[in-house]
Amino acid sequence: MTKLDLLKVGDTLPRLVLPAINRTTLALFAGASGDHNRVHIDIDYVRAAGMTDVFAHGMLSMAYLGRLLTQWVDQRRIRSFGVRFTGITHLGHIITCTGKVVELLEVNGEQRAKLEIQTANQYGDVKIVGDAIVAV
Repeated sequence: MTKLDLLKVGDTLPRLVLPAINRTTLALFAGASGDHNRVHIDIDYVRAAGMTDVFAHGMLSMAYLGRLLTQWVDQRRIRSFGVRFTGITHLGHIITCTGKVVELLEVNGEQRAKLEIQTANQYGDVKIVGDAIVAV
């Protein structure tokens, strides 16, 4: 019997806490993802647009949620994964990813768990909410 055999609604995934968002992280993610949108890397551009500083790519935080999932189950077990962006992640934010089991189901003979997942900063402000379905 594995830990997944003992899974129940309400169980939580181990938290994933990331280092504070900084300019290096944004530059590296821009290079890795090909997303060089100026709002993430060009302080002069964002100030001219009325913002105080650059901010993180939404997909960076989604990638962090992907890490949360794959630290819990093998990536081959992920059946679906989607999010909704609810806030901007600014420089200096320390992002914590969390998840919990909200439903256990069977699809075509495969046991699955539906998860609610989210990111929040150190102030408790939720930045992304989403869900995932994983085979257990």
